[in-house]
Amino acid sequence: LPIYSQWPFQDFFELGALAGAVPCARLHTRQVLWEWDLRNLGASAELLVSELVTNAVTASRAMEQAFPVRLWLASDSVQVLILVWDASRQSPVRMGTSDEAENGRGLMLVEAISEQWGWYFREGNDGKFVWAVVQA
Repeated sequence: LPIYSQWPFQDFFELGALAGAVPCARLHTRQVLWEWDLRNLGASAELLVSELVTNAVTASRAMEQAFPVRLWLASDSVQVLILVWDASRQSPVRMGTSDEAENGRGLMLVEAISEQWGWYFREGNDGKFVWAVVQA
């Protein structure tokens, strides 16, 4: 995970684990990158946000109690870090899919589009963080 705490651009957005969370997160990302003058990274960042937030919403909705999904964006003007939190302690799993499968390709897309990605649990914190970095 890149050290982003000193990066000049940082944003935080919390969403309900609802069907509308993914399009809201995409639109928010588009607007933030426009503000940061990083429109050239917009399409890739939006796709990554879409995949990571979809997975987070699915994980949160599978729990007994609904928890929000949290999205952080950060940039040093060259790259954008996308960090998504959900309340599930279940590790993300890249699924093997057939050509006919309609879903299960999310992490394969994240792997293909991002420069790097990963996930972690933080001590004393429920849930997990999944992150990806996109560069120009």
